Amino acid sequence: MARYLLKRLLFSVLVLIAVSIFVFAAVRIIPGDVCSAVLGSQPDDPKQCEAIDKELGLDEPAPVQYLRYMGSALTGDFGKALMSKRDVYGEIRDRVPLTVELTVLATTFALLIAVPIGVWSAVRQDKAPDYVLRFVTIAWLSIPGFWIGTILVVYPAKWWAYSTPSGYTEIWDDPLKNLEQLYLPAFALGLALSASLARVTRSSMLEVFRQDFVRTARAKGLNERSVIVRHALKNAMIPVVTLFGLQFGVLFGGTVVLESIFSLPGLGTLTIESVLRHDFKEVQGIVLFFATVLIAINFLVDLSYAWFDPRIRYT
Repeated sequence: MARYLLKRLLFSVLVLIAVSIFVFAAVRIIPGDVCSAVLGSQPDDPKQCEAIDKELGLDEPAPVQYLRYMGSALTGDFGKALMSKRDVYGEIRDRVPLTVELTVLATTFALLIAVPIGVWSAVRQDKAPDYVLRFVTIAWLSIPGFWIGTILVVYPAKWWAYSTPSGYTEIWDDPLKNLEQLYLPAFALGLALSASLARVTRSSMLEVFRQDFVRTARAKGLNERSVIVRHALKNAMIPVVTLFGLQFGVLFGGTVVLESIFSLPGLGTLTIESVLRHDFKEVQGIVLFFATVLIAINFLVDLSYAWFDPRIRYT
């Protein structure tokens, strides 16, 4: 177990290093001039750009810049934003609660919808409810989240003169207003995820229903609900949890678009603003934060397999 955990941790560190190198290189080939972004206009004197490059360390070789940046990042220092001059880590910290809450709400919505639909579809295999639910999930998969978000903004405003309150109110300040601000974007974000999870749940449940231990449970006279909930469902969750870990990155990517649609000041909005401003320091910090979260989520998903199926051993 300890050896497996050590290998997974080392692999996670290598992935994070690879991501940091890729992002470090990518932000420097984005069209645009850092000097003009800092000054807000084209410089009148080339020496101004030389002074800015020296201040930001851009006059040094790229490997030196990378090592210096990563050395600071390991201590939690992502540098200063080019435009606001605020600490990048502070910007991320201030925006994390909204994005995390939106992601948790979307995930909760997706699981509450997907698991019952997947189980019911498997129980009623090749019958009318199964065909209807499969058609619905395929339709959900074909609809992009940003289109649903746009519809949820436009049509309620057009038909009922209703729009979600702008901005973000922390949940402990006003829970009802907080929920009103986030339930529509969470619905749009979680819908596509719920469709894919429902289809995987159905397939996994059908496979488990054919296992000997399920037939034994039924032969012992257990009622169907007990067979499904206590015996089949838990063993069918490993593929679902695996897909959930992989799709978590899609949820984070979805927040980038939906936060802009619903005018929510989260990490998604900050990402778009940073790219448009050519603020490479903010972009680097945000992407590294997202990468760290995704790697941690996938690590926890791997560890959860043994809880769902005690036969699994980490060696």
